Amino acid sequence: MPDDQALTPADPARSDQAYVTLVTNGDYVRGALALVRSITLTSSKADIVVLHTGAVSASELSPVRALGARLVEADLLPTSQAFNDRHARARLHGDAPFTKGRKPQFHTPLDNFVKLRLWQLEDYGSVIFIDADALVLHNIDRLFDYPEFSAAPNVYETLSDFHRLNSGVFVARPSAATFADMMQALDGPEAFWRRTDQTFLQSYFPDWHGLPVFCNMLQYVWFNMPELWDWASIGVLHYQYEKPWEADHPRSRDLAPLIHLWHAYYSGEAIPRIDDLKNPVIIP
Repeated sequence: MPDDQALTPADPARSDQAYVTLVTNGDYVRGALALVRSITLTSSKADIVVLHTGAVSASELSPVRALGARLVEADLLPTSQAFNDRHARARLHGDAPFTKGRKPQFHTPLDNFVKLRLWQLEDYGSVIFIDADALVLHNIDRLFDYPEFSAAPNVYETLSDFHRLNSGVFVARPSAATFADMMQALDGPEAFWRRTDQTFLQSYFPDWHGLPVFCNMLQYVWFNMPELWDWASIGVLHYQYEKPWEADHPRSRDLAPLIHLWHAYYSGEAIPRIDDLKNPVIIP
């Protein structure tokens, strides 16, 4: 994992904690730019690390670097061809279709597994992983003290979702030994992880520690469960399914206030005070 911005132990700016995200194409770089800016605005002292695959160019990453992020190139995992075939976009979406939302065309399921490489970042004692399609709205540094493996439930439609975790935000402890063990568990005979890294992580950490839903508030809660929404309590807003930078996506009208907020963070202009935003209207 070549480090594009090497930090030495003597660097006074070095932290033992880091926010980590992953970008695998130019579209997710746009997401990472808004995410990194949102983290910096919470006054966190932790490092911000952007893992990126070779599919992302240096010029695309330049604006993210300019915000102070540490860039670390991460290769695709050395999984078998059979594993890769089972998790190719067309095959996976055919065998386990998304029925409650729409994934964009630039979403490549196999790339999701690259986030497991954060366990190789052993120069950090604790990391908070956040998907690039998210914003940090309030400081969540307290999560660095949570145990491995901590994640919020995958709640966006009904309370029955609480039994599944969402891997868009989680707390981990980097360890080469853990990473090696994960690789042994990941690519077994006929292994098929229905929701890629998310399903794998729930299997690997069956006793995962639950975070409040406000630590990973999924955007569909806005219209599916508006009574659960509270701007003042939300630490991370996660744009699952459709992305806010997609023009006129199927949910753009339903999610207009959230999309407008993302564009403010992306541009760095007219970012509102989060606690002053209006919660969704609850229709009896």
